[in-house]
Amino acid sequence: MAHQLPFRSDVVGSYLRPAYLHQARRDFTANKIDKAELTAIEDRAITELVEQQKAAGLKVITDGEFRRGFWHIDFLENLNGVEGYVPEQGYNQKFHGKAAPSYNIRVHDKISFNTAHPFLAHFAFLKKWADADGELVAKATIPSPTMILRQEVLANEDISHLQTIYPNLEDFYQDLAETYRVAVKAFYDVGCRYLQFDDTNWAFLADASKRESLQAKGIDADQIAAICADIINGALAEKPADMTITTHICRGNHASSWLFSGGYEPIAKQLFASNYDGFFLEYDNDRAGDFAPLRHWANNGSRIVLGLVTSKFPELEDTALIKARIQEATEYVPLDNLCLSPQCGFASTEEGNKLTIDEQWNKIKLINQVAQAVWQDA
Repeated sequence: MAHQLPFRSDVVGSYLRPAYLHQARRDFTANKIDKAELTAIEDRAITELVEQQKAAGLKVITDGEFRRGFWHIDFLENLNGVEGYVPEQGYNQKFHGKAAPSYNIRVHDKISFNTAHPFLAHFAFLKKWADADGELVAKATIPSPTMILRQEVLANEDISHLQTIYPNLEDFYQDLAETYRVAVKAFYDVGCRYLQFDDTNWAFLADASKRESLQAKGIDADQIAAICADIINGALAEKPADMTITTHICRGNHASSWLFSGGYEPIAKQLFASNYDGFFLEYDNDRAGDFAPLRHWANNGSRIVLGLVTSKFPELEDTALIKARIQEATEYVPLDNLCLSPQCGFASTEEGNKLTIDEQWNKIKLINQVAQAVWQDA
């Protein structure tokens, strides 16, 4: 069955974990169960989640990121040349709200894709359950290659360790693109036709205070944004025609707290110069700015997914207001190129946001209802 992706009613990817899965991860950490037992419990939770997504009326199915502790680190630390470690203090401590656990990634060798990356098997498991009837699409979510750039070049005061590996930073950027070109093919080969690059780097580059801090270090935020677009386009250069690759631009999401503020205007030209098939954009509060940056969107068949429903809090948005904001966005993007989703995932870290599982599904139902009312093809 052919699908136009993203769907009118779509999702960012992560969902709140059931209590028994949280307990299993604690038991695994405490050496009370082994890896095989943990995997079996994760398998059970994911198969239940697939059925819950079907019951909610979704056409896009994810594994909820149930096998991860972090939305990005679990993927990145399984790349060749990248390792996870416990820093004295990482950027992930600086949320406006509850601090995330102190764990981060660093480059220790030349970067390449690990063809035995565990996320490939994770997706194959999801696809087996999600695509069984041919009417639904399994979606994989991974962090953008620019997350490694930000950690190594932008977040560090001293990049001498990176320069011992990559004396010429251009080689680092080329390896990031090549690593993800191989990743795209690897996911395609295990049956993935809908892949998403999650990315907080664009929000970092749009945040006025972060731009000032980069300027103080002699880094031009606009130049870095252009480099990021080049890396992404390099990663997408060999994307198969029947594969959809989107991005989600996030301002940070841990236990309903956040990292960055600011509208898309400072980075809109470079962002929309990246050759994604869809852009999931957070528009749930004043920190996101207005729709004016959408004027830089290139009308090339891609879709803009408006994140007008927050995943951070349980209160349901007003249906009329959501519809009015969608109509407002049509000043810049035709209705046919717009979709609707939550502003972010419900659990970018395993702890999850401050709402219940039932409240999470109420958010999804609201999005489905609005999408059906606005787009009859939803």
